[in-house]
Order: sequence, then structure tokens, then C-alpha cells
Amino acid sequence: MKTIRQAPVRQALLLAAALGASCASSLAVAKQQTALLNVPTMDCATCPITIKAALSKVPGVSKVKVSYEKREAVIVYDDAKASVADLKKATEDVGYPAMLKTSH
Repeated sequence: MKTIRQAPVRQALLLAAALGASCASSLAVAKQQTALLNVPTMDCATCPITIKAALSKVPGVSKVKVSYEKREAVIVYDDAKASVADLKKATEDVGYPAMLKTSH
């Protein structure tokens, strides 16, 4: 009797495991990205403060470093919540158009 009852339970567990694996493989996995933006219109030492504040408000951004000397911004962000276009728009909205140098 035990083998008869165990068989349906085992089949149900195997089916549940297969469905779980199938669902998990179809989910998009977000990961941190780093973007390096060239911001050539910075013309004073306070510009990085404005740019950093704007980029920090973008959902998904976890770290921002802006260099006046290099005229660039390095941004770490969650690619499920933000895109390079979002980052560029944030700088443009505060008066500093940016161009992507690298992203990884």
C-alpha cells in the first residue's frame, strides 16, 4: 500500500520541481551595471554636486562619483530599474548633457 500512495506524491513533487525550474529560468535577472558618462559642459567646481544629486535621484542608482577634472561621472545602477538613457536624461534635465563612454 505504501508504494501506491508514494507514487502519486512523488510524481506531484517532480512536477512541482520541474515547473519551478521552468519559471525560475524565465525570470529576468537584474544585475548591477556601471556606466561612465562624459559630461563636457561642467565649467565650475560646483557642477559635480548638481550632477551627483540628479543622478542619485534616479531609481536603481546605488553609487555616483563625479569628477570635475575629468568631466565625467561613474554610476553604479540596477539595470532592472534604470537605463543609460535614464542616467543621461537626469544630467540633461539639470543642464549637463552627457555622452556614454563605457558601460559594463
